[in-house]
Amino acid sequence: MIKNIQHIDYVILLCDDFAGMKAFYQDLFGFSVATEREDVLAMSVGAMMFCLRKRTRHYDGTSPGVQHPGVQIAFRVASGEVDLCYAELQSKGVTILDPPTDQFWGHRTVFFRDPEGNILEFYEELER
Repeated sequence: MIKNIQHIDYVILLCDDFAGMKAFYQDLFGFSVATEREDVLAMSVGAMMFCLRKRTRHYDGTSPGVQHPGVQIAFRVASGEVDLCYAELQSKGVTILDPPTDQFWGHRTVFFRDPEGNILEFYEELER
């Protein structure tokens, strides 16, 4: 059993029409923008981040025959825990999308699917 999850830090809504979704959410809610890139918009909503991300990864449903998830949920874990989570996921036969990787945005991540095809992530903050 995966333990030591500190909290759900952010939720990512995967988008086909990124520009349209961005306009919709910014116009409707007016959330404060925390990060904006060509394919990602992260907005502060209280203690959480609500993010939009353009479908660009091979497991986002952009390839024929790939499940078409609608959400990505990120679970932050303590420093050094991503590799332990990865081992636990493997032991349970969970579908791994990307093994533990140090990302340019400052996280160490492991991406995987739930039984309905949604994208889940365990991540830890990297020292900068």
